[in-house]
Amino acid sequence: MFVPAFTLRFCRLPHWQQSWSAPAVFALAAALAAGQACAQDGAGAPVVVQPGAPGSPTKTLPPSTRPTLPPLAQADVNFMQGMIMHHSQAVEMTALIPSHTDNPEVHSLGAKISSSQSAEIRFMQQWLAARGQATSMEMPPMPGMLTPAQMEALRNARGAEFDRLFLTGMIQHHGGALTMVKDLFNQPGAGQDADIFNFATDADNTQRAEIKIMQNMLEEKH
Repeated sequence: MFVPAFTLRFCRLPHWQQSWSAPAVFALAAALAAGQACAQDGAGAPVVVQPGAPGSPTKTLPPSTRPTLPPLAQADVNFMQGMIMHHSQAVEMTALIPSHTDNPEVHSLGAKISSSQSAEIRFMQQWLAARGQATSMEMPPMPGMLTPAQMEALRNARGAEFDRLFLTGMIQHHGGALTMVKDLFNQPGAGQDADIFNFATDADNTQRAEIKIMQNMLEEKH
């Protein structure tokens, strides 16, 4: 029986696990997936408790109990692998900003996008590696990604023209990410993993907000 992840709030991790290193994150994800809460008895020994269904008592599980990750959905794996490719192009686009424009607003936006999407790439790679899945592979272009011709035009532009191509290109790029999230949740059984659900919904909210910012920036230029 799968138990909601909120039960983990009763768990106190050892001090060595309280820093957010990759092993600690994977351990936390596994505990969330198992829906197990932990407590301590009077002697300080860990006690593994599985909350019961509504109206049913909790169960004390044997100390040998080990958490497991939820069943793996191939649609989730495909989404994460594709989004790594998608994010990587966005980071590549932002890397052009310092040498291609002096616009402080574009610099600020690009730094935010680069930082957030680089961190998300690391998260997605860790999620895949923890499940024995490839973190990079040959795939067709994801929705919204710029074509080679668009990327070449962006590399060749400078100043105001670069700003325009960057903003219109990144709006297109972000729109593709929204399509990917929508497609994920439209597939039966996909997006049920807590990490996937939280990541995809957060990415959707963030990129919708950034699209509005970029649209306003373009309007101000006219």
